[in-house]
Amino acid sequence: MIIDATDKILGRMATFVAKKALQGEKVEVINSEKAVVTGDKSQVLAKFKQRKDRGIPLKGPYYPKKSEAIVRRAIRGMLPFKRSKGREAFKNVVCYASVPDHLKDKKPEEIKNANIDKVPNLRYITIERISQYLGGK
Repeated sequence: MIIDATDKILGRMATFVAKKALQGEKVEVINSEKAVVTGDKSQVLAKFKQRKDRGIPLKGPYYPKKSEAIVRRAIRGMLPFKRSKGREAFKNVVCYASVPDHLKDKKPEEIKNANIDKVPNLRYITIERISQYLGGK
């Protein structure tokens, strides 16, 4: 299953991907840098910076800076990762920053109720901007 994350709300998309991964499907998320997080931009950036700065540098917890890793971490949060079935499901999830060559000719699946058009206000920020703010490429 291929999912295009362009203009999709991160949390809603992550729950859909987590359910499919728990059912045993292999899920590939493309254009993960174009997913969005709703809310006030300064508050969202402060929350992600606090997550990254949390912990001890040698011990962790470690929070990713790359856009595809941020999306994958959000999906991991929707899975029972401390159990074996959650870890096995997480192995079925692959995120890409853009569209890789082997997926260019395939049609991605559409997720209902995850599009940014459903949000009544225009307060959101893309994962790409969050990644740049955290120091990712």
